[in-house]
Formats: sequence, C-alpha cells, structure tokens
Amino acid sequence: MLQVNSLEKHFGEQTLFSDATLTVAPGERVALFGRNGSGKSTLLKIIAGEEAPDRGEVSTPRGYRIGYLKQHVSFSAPTVIEEACTSLSDPDSERYKAEIVLEGLGFTPAELELPPTALSGGFQIRINLAKLILSEPNLLLLDEPTNYLDIVSLRWLERYLRSWPGEMIVISHDRAFCDFVSTHSALIYRSGIRKLEGDSSKLFARIGEDEEIYEKTRQSREKEIKRMESFINRFRAKASKASVVQSRVKALEKVERLEELSDDATLDFSFVYADFPGRFPLEVKELCFGFPGMERPLIDGLSFAVGKKERIAVIGKNGRGKSTLLKLLAGELSPNGGEIVVSPNTRASFFAQTNTNTLNLTHTIETEIHLTNTKLSRTAVRAICGCMMFEGDDALKKISVLSGGERSRVVLGKILATPSNMLLLDEPTNHLDVESVDALTDALERFDGAVFIVTHSEEILRRIATRLIVFQGDAPFVFEGNYEDFLERIGWEEEQQQGGGDPSQSVRKNKKGKAGAKDTKLEKAELLHQRSRLLTPLKKEIGRYEEEIAVLEKQLASSSERLAEASEKGDASAMRAITHELAECKRQLDRVMVAWETASEKAGTIEREYDQKLV
Repeated sequence: MLQVNSLEKHFGEQTLFSDATLTVAPGERVALFGRNGSGKSTLLKIIAGEEAPDRGEVSTPRGYRIGYLKQHVSFSAPTVIEEACTSLSDPDSERYKAEIVLEGLGFTPAELELPPTALSGGFQIRINLAKLILSEPNLLLLDEPTNYLDIVSLRWLERYLRSWPGEMIVISHDRAFCDFVSTHSALIYRSGIRKLEGDSSKLFARIGEDEEIYEKTRQSREKEIKRMESFINRFRAKASKASVVQSRVKALEKVERLEELSDDATLDFSFVYADFPGRFPLEVKELCFGFPGMERPLIDGLSFAVGKKERIAVIGKNGRGKSTLLKLLAGELSPNGGEIVVSPNTRASFFAQTNTNTLNLTHTIETEIHLTNTKLSRTAVRAICGCMMFEGDDALKKISVLSGGERSRVVLGKILATPSNMLLLDEPTNHLDVESVDALTDALERFDGAVFIVTHSEEILRRIATRLIVFQGDAPFVFEGNYEDFLERIGWEEEQQQGGGDPSQSVRKNKKGKAGAKDTKLEKAELLHQRSRLLTPLKKEIGRYEEEIAVLEKQLASSSERLAEASEKGDASAMRAITHELAECKRQLDRVMVAWETASEKAGTIEREYDQKLV
C-alpha cells in the first residue's frame, strides 16, 4: 500500500502540487493522467525516492519494494538474457521467465545472446522494462512504457500488466492502453490529485460534473455577495439601519468567496486542406527497397493507389520498414525498383520524430513557424503557437532550449501552417498528452485529404484506418479492410507463436499446433498480397473510367441544354451541329460504360474468388 500525504512541489514560480494526496491500496493499478508539464513524471520520481518534495511525505509498509522504469541504462552482464536474469531471485532455475518476458517485448532468440550495448536505445529501454517486471516489486511505476514498443509488444505488455498481482501506477499517452491495464484512474488536477475507480472516461466525466456544480455554486454565491454589498452600501449612512447593516457586514465577512476556475490550455488541431482536383494523390507501382548489405529487401513488389480521402495505416513490428516506406513516399529516399507516381497537384506534409533535426536552433518558435508560410500574419502564427501550447511569450522561446517533445510540437505546428492534401505521419502521438492525442485523432477524422499514418495506438487504428499496409511475413502487403478485420482474418503471427492467453501466467511454451497456426496466417497474408496485386491496377482503371463517365455525362447535359436553346431560337445549323455532338458523346459514353462494367465485373470476380479462399 502506498500513501502520499500533503505533497507540495514547486519549480520556480510554478506550483505542481499543493497539499496533494494519493492512496494506492493493495491490488490497485492506477493510470495517471495530466497535461504535459502537470507533474506526472515528477510524482513518480518523488514516489521512487529519486526526487524530494518541498513538503509532505510518501509512506509505505516495512519491506515494501518500489520498482521504477528508468530511461537511464547501465548493464553489467555480457548478454541480453544474462542481464535480464540479474533481476531473478534464482537465475539458474528461473531463466525461462526471462525468456518469456523478453520474447513478449519483441526480442528474437538471436538478440538474447547479443551484448545489451549492441542494441538500439529503444531496445535497451526494453531490457530495463524486462528487468523491472522480473524483479516483481510490490509497486510498479511505469512512465510511458509504450514509447519504445511496437504494436505486437504493446499488446503483449497490455495482457501482462492487466494481470499484475501487485500495485501499479502507469503514465502513457495511449488512453486505451491505460484503460485496459488499470483498475483506477487518477488525474493531476489543479495542483492536486483526483482518483476514481474505473476508466478515464468515468474520471473525466465526474470532474466535468463537479466543475459544473462548482461554477453554478460560485455564480450563485457571487450574486448573493453583490446583493449583500448593495444593501450595505445603500443603508450604511442611515442610523436607523445601523444594526441591520452591521449584521450584514459580519455575515458578508463569513461568506467564502469561490475563485473562478481557470481553463486548461488545450491543443486545437486543425490541418489546412489544399484542394486536390484529381482522384489519386499518389500511386505506388511494384515498389522495391532495401539498404545496402541486406539479405533481402524491406519492400518487394508493393503496389497501391491512394484515394484523395483515404486513411491508410502502416502497421508492423519495429525495424520492418514502416518509417522507411513513409520516407520513400515523402521523397527522402529513392526506390531500388518500381516507381512512386505523385500527382502534380499533391501537397504532402511529412511528420517524423527525426524531423526535429531540421529545426533552426537559433530561431524562436514563432519565427520557425512563420518561415514555413510567410503569407501568414503574425496573429495567425501566434494562433498556431497557441494550438501547440506555446502561448504568449512562450512563442518567443528559442528552439535550442526546448525539450524533444516540445520540438516535436513545433514540427506539428509547421505542418498546421502548411496547406496540404496528404499527410504522412510517423508516430505523431509521441510526446503528446492524452487530451492532445484525442484532439489530433479528431482532426485526422475531419481532414479532407489523404492520411498515411504509422502508429502503435490501436485506438487510433480503430478510429480512422480504412485500409492497412501490413509489414508481416516475407514482404509488406495491402490489406483491404480496417484493423478489426485484420485481427479477425489474419492477426499477428507473433501472438500465434506465443500461444496467446495470459503471458504473466504462461511459463511454458506450448509448441503443439503452433506451426499449423502460423502457416495458416502466412497463407492468408500471401493470398491478400496476391489479391491486392490483381485488384490495384483494376481499381485504378475503374477509377479512370468513372472520371471519364462523369466528364461525358456533364458534356451530354450541356449539349442537351444548348440543343434546347437552339431549338427555341429556330437555329437549324446549330441544331444539326449539336445533334452530331450529342450522338458522338453518347457513343463514347456507351463505350466507356461497357469498359467500366467489364472491369467492375472482373474485379468483383477476383474479390469473390479470394474471399472464398480466405474463409
């Protein structure tokens, strides 16, 4: 059990906590929410003993162990598996536990035998997470544990933490993840901490109701105070009312004034749309790419066309090529084979975490955004800065003093300043808080252009994705369906290999039937890949026919109107010419309609054939 009592913490003039309290009872798993800068990470550091409060105390029972996920890495063992085993009470007999946890977090058998320092920074943090889990503390403190995980590892961690037997406090910008693993929700709220049993929606709804009641009470009290003040001022000079006035003065002194609640700053995302007159902003034909020295390419024979309002999510494990695909589409990398055809009317905006390196460190936030679009007025630029939570003089901060998360928000601000009709977004939710992620997702749903997004957030995938590009198996493939369809019809092959179920209770690998399940999934993936290769050119052809039909039907309507006008005027010469135009237009329309019907029937036959194979 954990108790935080009368906590106070200040940074300069900013007050993070004032008389804040929090209790985590046995078995409770608490998801901690709050705006960026509200003090979530500071609270975890105080509980872990890594930072001291200005006042207040943290109390736990004797022998109570607290485990805190650190971003700093320090390793002592020669291999990944041996490093993980250092957290076990009996490394020799419990090595299998370390193997299960590391496999769940995305390590391959070969990587278990590598030195920890040979891995990327993200995988080194995963080693820290594995060690923390294996140490089995009474209280688990997790600060953004999903930042370095791919979607498969995140799903494994969700299931693991949901059955965590001890206490837990977790911070994550992924609201669905928090709601899934927690029993309680807490919010750092007006320098205090508000905790409630249930998910975040219940907590936010309750706080909204309480604030509404508070505001009604405040307004009512203000009216009463003004009425009392008016009475006192009106009769103060009358001797006959002196006793009554004095009584009212004393009563007024006892009335507690309620301060008006300040509004928290919120991100108000609104992407500027640049009109796109065509049908396909971008087409990919037999795309191939691999880095020098690779045994096989990351991308091999990938083809698809992007509709002007499509929402395409790129999903898969880390290191498979998702970010590489977006760089290829953005023109930052050149294909080894195939081609990427970008419409001359396409205006693409590309967001990636690495794009913060393009920011000029000597510029202010305001200058950096203004130079993106010099047509914007200073008022418009300041409005964008405010949307990115750089209000007032904060917009005059230099890029050089900003944190990594703040720089990412500047890059998002530059995208807001740029009119576009296709967004290429690589993990845009990192460094955003829960409210900001919700605002971003809402804006993506409203955006009139095409969206390409790499994300491990299953909530975003479920809300916006209409089609998927899946990096799984031997090569990425297009999946015609949403994320739920993918989980139902194909699923993640790693989960099939791990056998599913509760990973915290599974200490043995059940190999029976595993190969058959894996083969079935791979077979389905290959069938979908084949179907996509057959349907993509057909759908493009059907789209061209539909555009041609629309033009011809418009011409037909126009010619008919002109013919009617010529008939009213009795212009025989014009009537003959227009009648000839109408006949020719009808012949072309009939020809295109036949071609459209043929292509549509062929596409329907292919879809039915492959639907039967995929059952």
